Amino acid sequence: MSERRHKMVIGLVGGIGAGKSTVADALVRHGGRVIAGDPVGHEALRDPAILARVTELWGHRDILKPDGQVDRRKLGAIVFPSPVERARLEHLVHPYIRRRLEEEITAAQADPAVAFVILDAAVMLEAGWNNACDKLVYVDAPREVRLGRVQSQRGWTEADLASREAVQMPPERKKELADAIVNNAETPEHTRAQVDDLVSSWNLV
Repeated sequence: MSERRHKMVIGLVGGIGAGKSTVADALVRHGGRVIAGDPVGHEALRDPAILARVTELWGHRDILKPDGQVDRRKLGAIVFPSPVERARLEHLVHPYIRRRLEEEITAAQADPAVAFVILDAAVMLEAGWNNACDKLVYVDAPREVRLGRVQSQRGWTEADLASREAVQMPPERKKELADAIVNNAETPEHTRAQVDDLVSSWNLV
């Protein structure tokens, strides 16, 4: 039996609102499979052991919805401004997220329909999940563009963006660590053309 070709794992990084999902969608057109951190993070908060601990730590602040699940917006309002509270939450959920991401990557690697793997996780560099990646792509867009996107798509204010940026690695540092840069500030066609060039230069398919 011939040895299975290694399927490259591409990590997407960038500032909040840069449009990593747009680049991920362009990569999917070439046979990539996206593994996204956000759904796994939401899944972590539904895990019974984690949910019990979260309720123990912050439940007195009414962070649960009527169905007993975590109201992520309320929890975020507590943990994002406080390094201590944020560290508590990360200690609870990050091991779960890492394990699930590794499981998803392994499954994608074993799927013959997958040409390569795309990892999209907001705090990938901060959490060290980039160790699972062969290459990093920085998705670039000016801050004013990113602010406009999160205002229209998520209803955030400038203060909301600033508070979340404060707990992430600075965009310029992320850019320094990347193996390639995709400018996602212009048209979708411009972004797709850059992704096409990247797929070709890295021999992803």
